Parts: sequence; structure tokens; C-alpha cells
Amino acid sequence: MGSLLQLLRPGSTPSASEAEDREAELLHRARGGDIEAWSRLYQEHFDRVFRHIAYLTGDTAAAEDLVQETFARAFVGLAQFEGRGSFAGWLRGIAVNIVRKHWRSRYRGDQAMDRLEVVSAQRSVGTDADPESAHLRQRRAEVLMAVLETLPPHLREAFVLCDLQDMPVPAAAAELGISPGNLRVRATRARARIRSELVRLGWLAEDSHDKERDHGDA
Repeated sequence: MGSLLQLLRPGSTPSASEAEDREAELLHRARGGDIEAWSRLYQEHFDRVFRHIAYLTGDTAAAEDLVQETFARAFVGLAQFEGRGSFAGWLRGIAVNIVRKHWRSRYRGDQAMDRLEVVSAQRSVGTDADPESAHLRQRRAEVLMAVLETLPPHLREAFVLCDLQDMPVPAAAAELGISPGNLRVRATRARARIRSELVRLGWLAEDSHDKERDHGDA
């Protein structure tokens, strides 16, 4: 599963004190009604927030609408951001709440499973001969996104924050409003379900440990 996660995980950008100071200045100006400053913040954070929402929803079309709602809500509530955490983390928190609302109104597990079967069935014959091809990497990403879509929202959140966003457990747990122990349980269950689906669909080989366990249970 490691290669699949690496494919979807966003590249990290090293933080610098200059960048932090510049962002603090932009936030100060934006709170004062400076639209140009807000536009700069929007441009700098849009891709990351969009990617985060797309991971959670598995639907780039829906993500386009939800990311706009996220920034609109952030702009209206900008005065409430006190700077105790990062601005990026504050935006993610808003995005998670908006995605949860989206899930409650539109999530359908049976539709997600149907989509997963369709995406998996499109796997090209012979791609195993060239495992590093761009086509195969794209197909793997599509399948993993489809598998994510089948997970219950609380498991998907845990997997995205811990495995795709590489957030520390305490920070991810705080963002979701649950205990670190609860988050670890959810993330473990999510990984197990994802691995099981990828094995079933032929995108991951079954571990020898799993085979021995299944043989012992037979």
C-alpha cells in the first residue's frame, strides 16, 4: 500500500520564519478588510484545501463547490481566528465540518461500492509488466480514491489525516474532536478495510501472514 499512499500524499513544503511572518501580516490586513491580502491567502492555500476535500469526498466535482464554501465561511469568520494554531489547520477544520455536512446529505455506501467495481474493472491488461508507468500509477490512484469513497466518513477522515496528510496523531485527533486513542483505532480499521478491498480487487498481493491465518481458520 505504500506506493499508493506516496502517489496521493501531497508534497511537503518546508516552513520558514519569513513565510510565517508574511502570512501573519496578510492575516492582519485581511481582518482589516484588505481584499488583496485575502486573495493572496486564498491563492496560497487553495490547492492544499482542495486536495484535502477531494481526499475526503472522493469527488473532485463536489470538492470544487465545497472548497469555495470553505473559503467563504473562513472569510466571514476570519475575526474568530485567534492564531493559536496554524491558519492552514483552521481552514482544514472548517473544511472537515463542511464535508461532514455533505456526507450526511449525500453519502450512499451502495453507490460508492458500485463505482469501485466499475473503476477496478477498467484495469488495463498487461500493466503489471511496467509497474512504474504513469498509466498504472494513475489507475492505482483512481482505485484507491474509489476505495476511500466506500469507507464510512469517520474512518475516511482518520485515514486521510493520519496516512495521506501525515498529521501527528494529537493534532489530527484535536481537529476531529476525538481522543488520540480513538483516532488510532479508526485509522487502524480504515487501513485494514482498504487493504482488504485492494487485495480483493487484485491491486495488492495477499500477505503470507494473511494466507497462513486464513489457512489456520479453515
